[in-house]
This record gives sequence, structure tokens and C-alpha cells, in this order.
Amino acid sequence: MTIKTKMKSVQTLPLNTILDGDCIDRMNSLPAGSVDLIFADPPYNLQLKGDLHRPDNSKVDAVDDAWDQFDSFKVYDQFTHKWLKAARRLLKPNGAIWVIGSYHNVFRMGAELQNQGFWILNDVV
Repeated sequence: MTIKTKMKSVQTLPLNTILDGDCIDRMNSLPAGSVDLIFADPPYNLQLKGDLHRPDNSKVDAVDDAWDQFDSFKVYDQFTHKWLKAARRLLKPNGAIWVIGSYHNVFRMGAELQNQGFWILNDVV
């Protein structure tokens, strides 16, 4: 007796490799449903116009690079929507996402996570 089976072509993930480039483009180039855990540290959208100081008046060496600059909350929200959509596509059905945030962005991201159907289990503070 001969048994024929259909084999799906499985694209493998690059291991032990840094994928340099636009995060959305890079995530969209990977196979859907292929990742168990995403740990994300997205731009905080700090929009600093001057120095940032701690309560003891020491200066914070904060991010003021171009990748953390957005023209408006609307533009930041659009970026957040796009990268979370790409991340959601990558996650396996029982996958998890951990996202780092600050008071500048965490509530905007939290709303978008819920808009996209993520279930927020815990906050780690």
C-alpha cells in the first residue's frame, strides 16, 4: 500500500541573527504564527524639548534621537497600530507579548493592545 502525504513548505526563522531594518517590514517578512514570545521596547515618544531632571536635579540621559520623534500623537498611534498588528500576526495562538513602556506611551499602547484583541494579563511595575 502507498500512502501519499502533502507536506507544507515551512519557512524557518533566522536564529541567532540580528535583523536590522524597519521593525514592521522585518516582522512582516517572517512567517505568520511562528513566534512564541515577543519582547518589545518601542519608541516612548518622549518629545523632549529640554533637559529632563530627576527629583534630585540630576540630568536624565534620555532618548532624543530621530527614531523617537513623531509629529503628533496621531502619527505615534498609527505607528503603534502598525507594529502591534505585525507582532500579532507573528504570534502563535498561545503566544505572549511583553512590551516596555513609560508614562509617555504606556496608556496609548495599552489602548491599542486592547483594540487589536490582546488580553492584558498583568502589568509589571
